[in-house]
Amino acid sequence: MSKEITSRVVDYSQWYNDLIIKGGLADYSAVRGCMVIKPYGYAIWENMRDQLDKMFKETGHENAYFPLFVPKSLFEAEEKNAEGFAKECAIVTHYRLKADPENKGKLIVDPEAKLEEELVVRPTSEAIIWNTYKGWIQSYRDLPLLINQWANVVRWEMRTRLFLRTAEFLWQEGHTAHATKQEAVAETVQMLEVYATFAETFMAMPVIKGVKSANERFAGAEDTYCIEALMQDGKALQAGTSHFLGQNFAKAFDVKFTDKENKVDYVWATSWGVSTRLIGALVMAHSDDQGLILPPKLAPIQVVIVPIFKGEEQKQLIDEKVIIFQQQLKAAGVKVKYDDNDNNRPGWKFAEYEMKGVPVRIAIGVRDIANNVVEVARRDTKEKMSMSIDGLAENVISLLNDIQEAIYIKAKFFRDAHITNADNWEDFIQLLDVKTGFIAAHWDGTTATEDKIKELTKATIRCIPLNNAAEEGACILTGNLSSQRVLFARAY
Repeated sequence: MSKEITSRVVDYSQWYNDLIIKGGLADYSAVRGCMVIKPYGYAIWENMRDQLDKMFKETGHENAYFPLFVPKSLFEAEEKNAEGFAKECAIVTHYRLKADPENKGKLIVDPEAKLEEELVVRPTSEAIIWNTYKGWIQSYRDLPLLINQWANVVRWEMRTRLFLRTAEFLWQEGHTAHATKQEAVAETVQMLEVYATFAETFMAMPVIKGVKSANERFAGAEDTYCIEALMQDGKALQAGTSHFLGQNFAKAFDVKFTDKENKVDYVWATSWGVSTRLIGALVMAHSDDQGLILPPKLAPIQVVIVPIFKGEEQKQLIDEKVIIFQQQLKAAGVKVKYDDNDNNRPGWKFAEYEMKGVPVRIAIGVRDIANNVVEVARRDTKEKMSMSIDGLAENVISLLNDIQEAIYIKAKFFRDAHITNADNWEDFIQLLDVKTGFIAAHWDGTTATEDKIKELTKATIRCIPLNNAAEEGACILTGNLSSQRVLFARAY
C-alpha cells in the first residue's frame, strides 16, 4: 500500500481517511457503515478509556454493564427519547434462521421464530437502565447512585465516516440518580469538567464548555452541557456531552424514593458520555500532511529507538547500550519500543513512525556510542537534536512533557484565532465561507430562527459558552433583541 498522503489543502476529507487507513488506526468492514478498529487505533482508545475510567472512579463512580437489547416497550416509555432515536434504531424481530428449501445453501428467517416483543439494539441505555434502577432505589439511603458503563452502541447512520460517524461505535455512558435537583445539576457540571480536563490535559485539545440550545439538546434532557473543539479545517466537533435529565426518566419508569422526612418523590437524573469519535478529533486537531501527530500522554508508543548498524558485532554493541536506557524509560512509565527488526531499513522505519505519530524517535549507531550521544527527533516540529547518552531517560521524559504542552499551545492558538464576532448577516455569511471556525453572533433565542440559519448556511449553534458575558445586541437574522452572543459553526 502506498504511504503517500493527500494534502489537507487539496482534499481535507481524503487526508483524514488516508491518515486513518495508512496510519493503521482502522479499516472498513464487511458490514456497511461499520469499521474495524485495528490494534494501533484500539491502543489509543484503551489509553483514553483507562485515563477516563480512573477519573470517573476518582469522582465516586462505579462500572456496571447492561444488556445490548432493549425491549421496544421500555424504549417507548420515555417518549422524547424514543422519538429522538427512532430513525437510527436497529430492531431484532426474529431469533432463528433456517435452510431455504428453494435455494440450497441459503438461509432465511424462520417465520415461526418471531419474538413476542421486538428488541431495539442499544442506541443509548437510558430505557434499560432506568427500568433497572426502579428495583435498586427505594430510599434516600440508596442515593446517589453513580454508575458508568463501557459498551458499544448501534445507530443506523446512512452517511458514515471512520471514527466520526459509524453504525456501531464504542463509548462510555454514565447514568446517575440523585435526591435533589441541585445534586443532579452539580453532577452534570462535574462530569463536563472531567471531560474538559481530559480533552485539554491528555488530548492536548482545547475545548469550549457550554450549554446546547433547546434545538440541539439531548432527547429527554432538560439541559445538555457540552465541550466543543475546533478541527484544522475550521469545522467544530462535539467532543463530549453531559445531560441534566431532571425527573423525566424517573417519571417515565416510576423511579421513586423515600426521603429523610418520609416523603416520596421521583429521583433526579443525569447521563453523560464520550465515544471513539474522540480518536477522530485527535487526528484532525493535530496531524499534518506527513501523518499522525499524537500527544505523548495518549500515544501507544511514546518513544521508538531505531538502531543503525552493519553486522551482528555492531548490533550487539548497540543492544548493550539500548537495553539500559530502555529499562530506565520503562521504569519511569514511558511506552518505549526498540525496533531492531532487520527486515526494513532505518529510513523506512523513520517514515513509518512519522506516519504513526510517535512523539519521539531515537536513532543510535556505533559512531554515536563512541561520541556518547544519540540523535533525537520530535514528531510535532520535526526538530532533530543530539542528546548525551548520560541522563538520556530524564531528558527524553522532559522532552515528552514539552511536546505535550507545545501541541496544546499550537491547537489553542489556532482555535483562538478562529473565533470571530459577526454583527450582521453579511459578515456571518462571509466568515462561514472565508475564515470558518467559531462565529460569535447574536441570536434571538427562538427555534424558528435557529432552524432558518441552519437551513440557509448549514451552520448550527454549537453552544452557549458557560463563561458568556451579557451583551445586548440584535439577532443577525431577524434583528430582534438578544442578550448574549452564541457560538455558531459548521460541524461534524
